[in-house]
Amino acid sequence: MSLIYDEYGRPFVILKEQQAKSRVKGLEAVKANIIAAKSISNIVRTSLGPKGMDKILQRVTETDQSVSVTNDGATILRSVMLDNAAAKVLVDIAKVQDDEVGDGTTSVAVFCGELLREAEQLVNARIHPQTIADGWRIATRIARQALLDSSVDNSGDDEKFRQDLFRIARTTLSSKLVTYEKDYFAKLAVDAIMRLKKEGSSDNLNLDLIQILKKPGGQLRDSYLEDGFLLDKSIGVGQPKKSHQCQNPHCQYLHGHGQNQNLRITRQGRLHDQGGGN
Repeated sequence: MSLIYDEYGRPFVILKEQQAKSRVKGLEAVKANIIAAKSISNIVRTSLGPKGMDKILQRVTETDQSVSVTNDGATILRSVMLDNAAAKVLVDIAKVQDDEVGDGTTSVAVFCGELLREAEQLVNARIHPQTIADGWRIATRIARQALLDSSVDNSGDDEKFRQDLFRIARTTLSSKLVTYEKDYFAKLAVDAIMRLKKEGSSDNLNLDLIQILKKPGGQLRDSYLEDGFLLDKSIGVGQPKKSHQCQNPHCQYLHGHGQNQNLRITRQGRLHDQGGGN
C-alpha cells in the first residue's frame, strides 16, 4: 500500500493489487461507459418483441443453482452482475420502467443502447457530451408533442375506449407466456379495468383494488374474473375437507385489512378480537 497525491494535491491510497491499473478519464472514460452500456443493451436485444428468444439464466450462489427460462427484460437485467456505473444506470432505467409501467423494460434498454450507439459517433467527431444531451432533450420535446398531436381520446365513449384497451393489452401480451391465449387474458384485463371505471373516476383508477390470486395446476383458460371478493384462506381445523354448499349461512363482516387480523372464533360462532383488528 502506498500514499500518493492527485493533481489537486489530495492524498489517496492505492492498494498493492491496484498499482498495475491505470486511471481512465476524459474522452476515454466516456467511450468506456458507452461500450459498457451497449453491452447491456445487446444482452436483451434478441429477446425483444413477440419473436424474441428466451434466455436461460442459472444462479451461481452456493445455496441456489437453479435454472430459469425467461424473456422478460427486467428479470434478465436483474440477474446480471455489473461493476460499471453506466451499465448500472441502464439497469436502473429498466427497473423504473418495470415499477412505473409494468412493461417495456426490454424496449427502454434497447432504445438507450441505440441512442448511445449514435452518440458514440458524435463523440468521435469531437462533439461535447453536453451538446449531445441538449439535442436529446430537444428531440424528446418534439417527439412528445408529435404523440400528443396524433393521439385520440376515447374515454368518453365506453365502447371505443374498451376497444383501445383491448388492442393495447393484446399487444402487451404478445411477448409474454400467455401469448397463445392473449385474446382471452386481454379481455379479462379490460373487463377488470372497465369495472373500476364504472365504480369511480376514470382519471384516478386504483389498480390495487384488482386482486390477483395464483393457483398451480389447471389450464390457462381456467383463469376467470370474479364479480366480488375472494378470500384466499385454508380450511380451518376440525372443519370438513370436502367442498360442500351451505344453505342459509351466517356471514360475519369484518372492517379491516382481512389478512393481519388476530381473531379467534368459538364453537358458538362468537368472534373475539385478540388485538390489532378493527
